[in-house]
Amino acid sequence: LAGAGIDIASLANNHILDYGPDALSDTIALLDGRGIAHAGAGEDAARARTPAIVTRGGMRIAFLSYVDVPLEWQGFDTRQWEATAAAPGVAWLHIEDVKADVAAARRLADLVVVLMHFGFEEQYSPSETQRAQARAAIDAGAVLVIGHHPHVLQPVEWYGKGLIVYS
Repeated sequence: LAGAGIDIASLANNHILDYGPDALSDTIALLDGRGIAHAGAGEDAARARTPAIVTRGGMRIAFLSYVDVPLEWQGFDTRQWEATAAAPGVAWLHIEDVKADVAAARRLADLVVVLMHFGFEEQYSPSETQRAQARAAIDAGAVLVIGHHPHVLQPVEWYGKGLIVYS
Protein backbone atom coordinates (compact mmCIF):
# COMPACT_ATOMS: atom_id res chain seq x y z
CA LEU A 1 0.00 0.00 0.00
CA ALA A 2 2.70 2.47 0.97
CA GLY A 3 4.63 1.70 -2.23
CA ALA A 4 1.50 2.46 -4.24
CA GLY A 5 1.16 5.88 -2.58
CA ILE A 6 -1.74 4.97 -0.32
CA ASP A 7 -1.56 7.17 2.75
CA ILE A 8 -4.94 6.54 4.40
CA ALA A 9 -7.15 3.48 4.84
CA SER A 10 -10.74 3.04 5.93
CA LEU A 11 -11.05 0.08 8.29
CA ALA A 12 -14.80 0.34 8.89
CA ASN A 13 -16.26 -2.48 6.83
CA ASN A 14 -17.95 -5.84 7.12
CA HIS A 15 -14.74 -7.87 6.69
CA ILE A 16 -12.19 -6.15 8.95
CA LEU A 17 -12.69 -8.73 11.72
CA ASP A 18 -13.02 -11.82 9.51
CA TYR A 19 -9.88 -13.19 11.17
CA GLY A 20 -10.58 -11.85 14.64
CA PRO A 21 -9.33 -9.05 16.91
CA ASP A 22 -5.68 -10.18 16.78
CA ALA A 23 -5.69 -9.75 13.01
CA LEU A 24 -7.23 -6.29 13.44
CA SER A 25 -4.41 -5.39 15.85
CA ASP A 26 -1.86 -6.74 13.36
CA THR A 27 -3.43 -4.69 10.56
CA ILE A 28 -3.31 -1.51 12.62
CA ALA A 29 0.32 -2.16 13.63
CA LEU A 30 1.33 -2.79 10.00
CA LEU A 31 -0.39 0.40 8.83
CA ASP A 32 1.17 2.41 11.65
CA GLY A 33 4.59 0.96 10.85
CA ARG A 34 4.33 2.15 7.28
CA GLY A 35 2.92 5.58 8.08
CA ILE A 36 -0.53 4.86 6.64
CA ALA A 37 -3.24 6.71 8.54
CA HIS A 38 -6.46 4.79 9.30
CA ALA A 39 -9.90 5.32 10.76
CA GLY A 40 -13.01 3.32 11.48
CA ALA A 41 -11.78 0.43 13.65
CA GLY A 42 -9.62 0.15 16.71
CA GLU A 43 -8.79 -1.39 20.05
CA ASP A 44 -11.88 0.27 21.55
CA ALA A 45 -14.71 2.60 20.56
CA ALA A 46 -12.73 5.78 21.22
CA ARG A 47 -9.92 4.70 18.91
CA ALA A 48 -12.34 3.39 16.27
CA ARG A 49 -14.00 6.82 16.19
CA THR A 50 -10.74 8.82 16.20
CA PRO A 51 -10.13 10.71 12.96
CA ALA A 52 -7.11 10.07 10.80
CA ILE A 53 -5.57 13.44 9.99
CA VAL A 54 -3.29 14.11 7.06
CA THR A 55 -1.79 17.38 5.87
CA ARG A 56 -1.67 18.13 2.15
CA GLY A 57 -0.94 21.47 0.54
CA GLY A 58 -0.94 23.14 3.92
CA MET A 59 -4.45 21.89 4.74
CA ARG A 60 -5.25 19.50 7.55
CA ILE A 61 -7.83 16.94 6.42
CA ALA A 62 -9.61 14.71 8.94
CA PHE A 63 -11.02 11.37 7.84
CA LEU A 64 -13.68 9.53 9.82
CA SER A 65 -14.99 6.11 8.86
CA TYR A 66 -18.11 4.16 9.85
CA VAL A 67 -19.98 1.00 8.90
CA ASP A 68 -23.71 0.20 8.75
CA VAL A 69 -24.54 -2.81 6.62
CA PRO A 70 -27.58 -5.08 6.84
CA LEU A 71 -27.57 -8.71 7.85
CA GLU A 72 -25.65 -10.70 5.28
CA TRP A 73 -27.36 -13.46 3.33
CA GLN A 74 -25.86 -16.11 5.59
CA GLY A 75 -27.37 -14.33 8.61
CA PHE A 76 -24.09 -12.82 9.79
CA ASP A 77 -24.61 -9.54 11.63
CA THR A 78 -21.64 -7.15 11.28
CA ARG A 79 -23.09 -5.12 14.13
CA GLN A 80 -21.65 -7.66 16.58
CA TRP A 81 -18.26 -6.18 15.64
CA GLU A 82 -19.12 -2.72 16.98
CA ALA A 83 -16.28 -1.46 19.17
CA THR A 84 -17.11 -0.81 22.81
CA ALA A 85 -15.31 0.93 25.65
CA ALA A 86 -13.62 -2.37 26.46
CA ALA A 87 -13.54 -4.31 23.19
CA PRO A 88 -12.00 -3.81 19.74
CA GLY A 89 -14.15 -3.40 16.68
CA VAL A 90 -15.60 -1.03 14.13
CA ALA A 91 -17.08 2.43 14.42
CA TRP A 92 -20.78 1.78 13.86
CA LEU A 93 -22.67 4.47 11.96
CA HIS A 94 -24.83 6.02 14.68
CA ILE A 95 -25.97 9.44 13.46
CA GLU A 96 -25.44 11.09 16.86
CA ASP A 97 -21.87 9.75 17.02
CA VAL A 98 -21.16 10.94 13.48
CA LYS A 99 -22.40 14.43 14.31
CA ALA A 100 -20.30 14.60 17.49
CA ASP A 101 -17.21 13.18 15.77
CA VAL A 102 -17.46 15.54 12.79
CA ALA A 103 -17.85 18.54 15.11
CA ALA A 104 -14.79 17.43 17.11
CA ALA A 105 -12.77 16.81 13.94
CA ARG A 106 -13.63 20.29 12.64
CA ARG A 107 -11.74 21.71 15.62
CA LEU A 108 -8.65 19.71 14.61
CA ALA A 109 -8.68 20.10 10.83
CA ASP A 110 -9.55 22.44 7.97
CA LEU A 111 -11.70 19.86 6.16
CA VAL A 112 -13.56 16.74 7.29
CA VAL A 113 -14.21 13.76 5.02
CA VAL A 114 -16.50 10.96 6.17
CA LEU A 115 -16.25 7.46 4.72
CA MET A 116 -19.39 5.34 5.09
CA HIS A 117 -19.49 1.61 4.40
CA PHE A 118 -23.25 1.40 4.14
CA GLY A 119 -26.28 0.38 2.12
CA PHE A 120 -27.41 -2.72 0.30
CA GLU A 121 -25.36 -4.65 -2.22
CA GLU A 122 -26.41 -4.37 -5.88
CA GLN A 123 -28.81 -1.48 -5.21
CA TYR A 124 -28.41 1.44 -7.60
CA SER A 125 -30.12 3.99 -5.36
CA PRO A 126 -29.31 4.87 -1.76
CA SER A 127 -31.94 4.12 0.87
CA GLU A 128 -33.60 6.85 2.88
CA THR A 129 -31.47 5.74 5.83
CA GLN A 130 -28.28 6.23 3.79
CA ARG A 131 -29.47 9.68 2.73
CA ALA A 132 -30.19 10.66 6.35
CA GLN A 133 -26.82 9.35 7.54
CA ALA A 134 -24.81 11.09 4.82
CA ARG A 135 -26.72 14.36 5.13
CA ALA A 136 -26.21 14.36 8.92
CA ALA A 137 -22.45 14.29 8.34
CA ILE A 138 -22.64 17.26 5.96
CA ASP A 139 -24.97 19.14 8.33
CA ALA A 140 -22.39 18.60 11.10
CA GLY A 141 -19.62 20.17 9.01
CA ALA A 142 -18.15 17.50 6.73
CA VAL A 143 -17.40 18.68 3.20
CA LEU A 144 -17.36 15.24 1.58
CA VAL A 145 -19.04 11.91 2.27
CA ILE A 146 -17.83 8.90 0.31
CA GLY A 147 -19.95 5.77 0.50
CA HIS A 148 -19.00 2.23 -0.35
CA HIS A 149 -20.45 -1.27 0.00
CA PRO A 150 -23.16 -1.67 -2.67
CA HIS A 151 -20.65 -2.91 -5.32
CA VAL A 152 -22.40 -0.71 -7.91
CA LEU A 153 -22.42 2.99 -8.65
CA GLN A 154 -24.98 5.12 -6.86
CA PRO A 155 -25.79 8.83 -7.30
CA VAL A 156 -23.69 11.82 -6.39
CA GLU A 157 -25.50 14.63 -4.58
CA TRP A 158 -24.60 18.21 -3.74
CA TYR A 159 -26.17 18.78 -0.35
CA GLY A 160 -25.86 21.89 1.78
CA LYS A 161 -22.16 22.84 1.78
CA GLY A 162 -20.90 19.42 0.80
CA LEU A 163 -20.79 16.60 -1.68
CA ILE A 164 -22.12 13.09 -1.12
CA VAL A 165 -20.94 10.19 -3.25
CA TYR A 166 -23.26 7.39 -2.15
CA SER A 167 -21.28 4.55 -3.75
